[in-house]
Amino acid sequence: MTEAATQIWDAESYGRHAGFVPALGEPVLELLGPQAGERVLDLGCGDGVLTEKLVAAGANVMGLDPDAGLLEQASARGLHVVRGDAQALNFDSEFDAVFSNAALHWMADHPAVYAGVYRALKPGGRFALECGGFGNIAAMRTAIRAVAQRRGLDAPDRQNYPTVARASAELEAAGFRIDSIALIPRPTPLPDGMGAWLKTFRHGFFTGPDADTMIEEATELLRPQLCDPAGNWTADYVRLRFLAHKDI
Repeated sequence: MTEAATQIWDAESYGRHAGFVPALGEPVLELLGPQAGERVLDLGCGDGVLTEKLVAAGANVMGLDPDAGLLEQASARGLHVVRGDAQALNFDSEFDAVFSNAALHWMADHPAVYAGVYRALKPGGRFALECGGFGNIAAMRTAIRAVAQRRGLDAPDRQNYPTVARASAELEAAGFRIDSIALIPRPTPLPDGMGAWLKTFRHGFFTGPDADTMIEEATELLRPQLCDPAGNWTADYVRLRFLAHKDI
């Protein structure tokens, strides 16, 4: 398998602190417009919260994700899920639609994803996706790098946040027709605070005996920009959202 994901997930922490991820996935769900009886692939389904909504719309859904812990939670919801790498899909004209929320930016090879999705779709099939876009969490990434550099550590920034131009070119190279595509600033409240976000979404980086101190340092660096006087935190999210289709 290729590098299926660049993040180590703590499934329990994800369920506790990342509820806003599926909650804010409604726009891309509406963009897809799942229909009863359609066969839909949920790419990067995670713990299955949005997959359930696809099923509730009457679709026949398969969820795919590389993380065993998250898939265990999705399976507990009674969902049909498989472990796999979205960069190495092996489906041939099997799905009426492919859906993906908050997953693509964890993957290194976007052209491979697009090519695999194109093959997986039936003629006329739809592809609706939202992920982190260019400029996503810029302040937060800068703070993490600063904390690492103080200790002489590397802070690999493996997330892959595309521009509209790049995503458009890669989708069209895979054969897609683009119906809509946009980069959308979306300041996102963090009800559990910045520390919880860092522990959940950068779990693989903040490890070892110094982890809590590093999280506290990053949090304080971000406080002037992302925390209001009442103590409410907001993440500087930017999303890329598109709908594309395969010609009949």
